[in-house]
Amino acid sequence: MTLDWIQPAERVRRLPPYVFARLDELKARARERGLDLIDLGMGNPDGPTPQPVVDAAAAALQDARNHGYPPFEGTASFRQAITAWYHRRYGVQLDPDGEALPLLGSKEGLTHLAMAYINPGDTVLVPTPAYPAHFRGPAIAGGHIIDLPLSAEGDWLIDLAKIPDTVAEQAKMLFFNYPSNPTAATAPREFFEDIVAFARRYEILLVHDLCYAELAFDGYQPTSLLEIPGAKDIGVEFHTLSKTYNMAGWRVGFVVGNRHIIQGLRTLKTNLDYGIFAALQKAAEAALQLPDVYLNEVQARYRTRRDFLIQEFATLGWAVPKTLATMYLWVPCPPGIGSTDFALSVLEQTGVVLTPGNAFGKGGEGYVRVSLIAECDRLGEAMARLRQANIRYGTTPVGLSQ
Repeated sequence: MTLDWIQPAERVRRLPPYVFARLDELKARARERGLDLIDLGMGNPDGPTPQPVVDAAAAALQDARNHGYPPFEGTASFRQAITAWYHRRYGVQLDPDGEALPLLGSKEGLTHLAMAYINPGDTVLVPTPAYPAHFRGPAIAGGHIIDLPLSAEGDWLIDLAKIPDTVAEQAKMLFFNYPSNPTAATAPREFFEDIVAFARRYEILLVHDLCYAELAFDGYQPTSLLEIPGAKDIGVEFHTLSKTYNMAGWRVGFVVGNRHIIQGLRTLKTNLDYGIFAALQKAAEAALQLPDVYLNEVQARYRTRRDFLIQEFATLGWAVPKTLATMYLWVPCPPGIGSTDFALSVLEQTGVVLTPGNAFGKGGEGYVRVSLIAECDRLGEAMARLRQANIRYGTTPVGLSQ
């Protein structure tokens, strides 16, 4: 008896291939050969979670009151910590009872929001390239995704003027993300004002991913969507503790904004999970209450790595723009080489792991994303390996043809 009749649902089968799976295969093979991998692929922050956060979690574990099911909407004290943090960082006033919802990481919330609001066939506007959850969530929900192509010439900003009226009139939801993963692009406040006006005009639900706002450099202060008058009427904003507070494995995020939109997501989640372990919510409160000097140290760490790596790439022929935020560099592939082939060739020849840009949608083709998740000595070793393998911007890696 064969099991060919056991097939996943169409919503799973129509998902685009996941480039990270191929990378994982090659990383495993490289390790089997004894190769010392320098993994700059995933956005997985290096270093420990801040000690006050760990201490808060340890104390909360000893409190039996945290051992049962948490409230579906999260603990009141964590929601209050979220809204207090937003007010301190952005001057945005939020009601903790309805305008903030803890999540099992922002990826979970982004995907489930799509499932909560997108019916099969609904039109969804998504930039390309984009964080995969921005287009995979709508795809799982059966949405009709309209790509909004981004380009270096346009500073990787959405060009609202290029969206036809007929498309905008049909659109139900628009995902966007500044500071951006993967491009590290930033958007001026005027852009946020324009996109709010656009969404209000066409009655489009705005979904902004603000996961990298605290990783900003050189005096730049990112804009929160909710700072813009009228934004809370039609939008929500996602955040995570993964990057800023080195808590990627803790799986803690949150969404804030329009209470009716959040309620729809909460309703779906009550049927899927029981929320974040209450002890972890106590730890997350401690993170959000850390003094700003901690953020300054984190920003300085990534800024130093950014400057070092941009200078190193320059010695190999790359002119990588200086980014103002995020933990990434968005680096063009050598001419004539696709992003997957380039990333796999670099991995096989040097043991350095980069993320091919097409993992972030077809608009990412021709680029690789480099994560600043190692100290400068390790980054220097990675670049020395590229130099030794003669991998430069104007050359074709061995084994590939132009």
